[in-house]
Amino acid sequence: MRTVSIAAIVLAVAFVGGCNKPKSPESVAKDVSSAEQKASTEVANSEKDASKDVAKGADKVGDKLTDLNNTAAKDAYNVALAQADGDRKVALAKCNALGGDAQKNCKDQADADYNAAKANAKASQVAERQ
Repeated sequence: MRTVSIAAIVLAVAFVGGCNKPKSPESVAKDVSSAEQKASTEVANSEKDASKDVAKGADKVGDKLTDLNNTAAKDAYNVALAQADGDRKVALAKCNALGGDAQKNCKDQADADYNAAKANAKASQVAERQ
């Protein structure tokens, strides 16, 4: 009975200890580079969509200025959200270089920063809308 208990504890420790292991520096560098590239692409696409919306709104003769401002506010929010999402992905990729509690804390901080950036973007959008 005692042997079974010890074996169960060893397995539990091995299982828990396997989580949050740091990745190799090469793997982290590759992941960070990939995340940065994807983030850059997402922001560029959001900015491209925003400029299309503004151009489309400016071409309409009867458009109200309020509608154009609301569209611009929405587009600014989308760009800020894309930037925050990209920053989060890069931060999470960097967290993989750490292990254990440091990795968990790093990921928690990345999530907190993302949530704060989202809230700021939403507040800006609301302030800019008319």
